[in-house]
Amino acid sequence: MSQDSRICFLGDSFVNGTGDPTCLGWTGRVCAALAAAGRSITYYNLGIRGETSMALAQRWQGEATRRFAPGADNRLVFCFGTNDTTWERGRVRIDLADTLAHSRQILSIARTLAPVLLVSPPAIADPAQNQRTQRLCQGLQDLCADLSVPYIDEFMPLQQSVIWMTQVQAGDGAHPQAAGYEEWAQHILQHSVWQQWMTP
Repeated sequence: MSQDSRICFLGDSFVNGTGDPTCLGWTGRVCAALAAAGRSITYYNLGIRGETSMALAQRWQGEATRRFAPGADNRLVFCFGTNDTTWERGRVRIDLADTLAHSRQILSIARTLAPVLLVSPPAIADPAQNQRTQRLCQGLQDLCADLSVPYIDEFMPLQQSVIWMTQVQAGDGAHPQAAGYEEWAQHILQHSVWQQWMTP
């Protein structure tokens, strides 16, 4: 029997899978594919809709570590940032420098506890917000390089995905339905960074 991989996915509504009528999102689909391939997977979806990096920094460690098990292959996947770049009451919710500071705090601690991976926030149907998110993604990529944390860019692939963008535009402007999340999941599963990160 293979070692149990306990994977905590932490972040916002895109981790939660908001908009997906199957309630799987990309995280559930990724773990279902791993299980179908014979991996022993315990899947924890710890996404909170509307959450910013500041709020995530305050809660993630306690929620994740209580789900770890001695001797298990405990892992952490983070995906956040869209809510930080949202324009609200005449300004972005979280300034770029503050988002990167929260991200550094989160990842610096996380990498001492378990293998950690950061997935970028996606593109949505708001061009102005996408520009802000793209700047954030570059900052996150640089931060991950500095901390030696694996990073997967999903902003560009999803922005270029007809399925993703069509479903986002047809929905609430941010979240797709099942087919959009399937696109995201397949890109993760096929990505060399993910495959290397998940190698026992």
